Amino acid sequence: MITLSEFLPPRPEESSWRLIRQAGVDNVVGVLNGAEQDQRMFASVGAGPDWNADDRDEVPWSQRALKHNIETYDDYGFTLVALEDTAPIDKARLGLDGRDEQIDNVITQIKAMGRLGVPTLAYNWMALSSWGRTDIALADRGGAYVTAYDRAIGQAQEPLVAPGEVTPEQMWAGLEYFLNAVVPVAEEAGVVLAMHPDDPPQQIDRNLPRIMSSVASFRRLLSLHPSPSNGMTFCQGNFALMPEVIDGTTSIPDLIREFGTENIPFVHFRDVKGTVEHFQETFHDAGQTDMPACMEAYFEIGFEGPMRPDHVPTLAGEPNTRPGYETLGRLFAIGYIRGLEQSVYGHPAARQER
Repeated sequence: MITLSEFLPPRPEESSWRLIRQAGVDNVVGVLNGAEQDQRMFASVGAGPDWNADDRDEVPWSQRALKHNIETYDDYGFTLVALEDTAPIDKARLGLDGRDEQIDNVITQIKAMGRLGVPTLAYNWMALSSWGRTDIALADRGGAYVTAYDRAIGQAQEPLVAPGEVTPEQMWAGLEYFLNAVVPVAEEAGVVLAMHPDDPPQQIDRNLPRIMSSVASFRRLLSLHPSPSNGMTFCQGNFALMPEVIDGTTSIPDLIREFGTENIPFVHFRDVKGTVEHFQETFHDAGQTDMPACMEAYFEIGFEGPMRPDHVPTLAGEPNTRPGYETLGRLFAIGYIRGLEQSVYGHPAARQER
């Protein structure tokens, strides 16, 4: 069976956390309180993080801070199974002076994760920004709000760097340097690295190259440092927009079978409508991907790792202050995923009898 999970920053919300537990989820994918992605995720869509720094002295990626987060989740009946956050690593992504210190911080985090039993670390190679959208309140089914992206609007925004200042090979070299330093530590710690695709998966964003934007780029990633600890976050919504899928060369179920459990430790089970130039998020049952066929492919490869919904619609009565992450859409997604899982993997009672 899959490890059905939800994404929750380590700041309890009594009502929503209880609802998620009541929906049958007891595994959490978290961020580090105040680290890189915790700061960037909602800022990228115009909604800043809602955390308040506490008076603890340790940095967010220390063992003590991570242990505090684990205890917070545990108080609500959740087990932390993956992190989607690291210490800042833009210097590592861009191959700049100071990258060794940033990599050392990631190594500190990985060692702490290993000691505390958190097996999966999702990260990305999007320098200077996080996932990008140009609309956070596009009306979808029944007036639900979804996020969307229009490339013409997105690329008209303020440049991230000057033209030609950063090259793709510079970022590939930075990634290889990073992997060579970090993967051996992850192997020893029993932690798997899971690279998330660029979001949107486009080759350049406001003059800055995006190198994790195609299926070919993920094949290259895996070849840079072959290891059970060098894997991917299989974010279906991003892979669905990659050129090899859009042009019909392959499909999401085919990619699941190609990469297999040896390369897919972690899944974002979500869907979109459109192309990388213009797309929108949508309900899990209303996108362009055959989601039941995806679940069948996960069953065929024996996937049992963390799987979570992502970027859900904002439903009636919700404020949309956290686009893609309000509560009611999550509950819909959790039920949808659980239903598909039981239809393919079997009912829990039947699985126990095998």
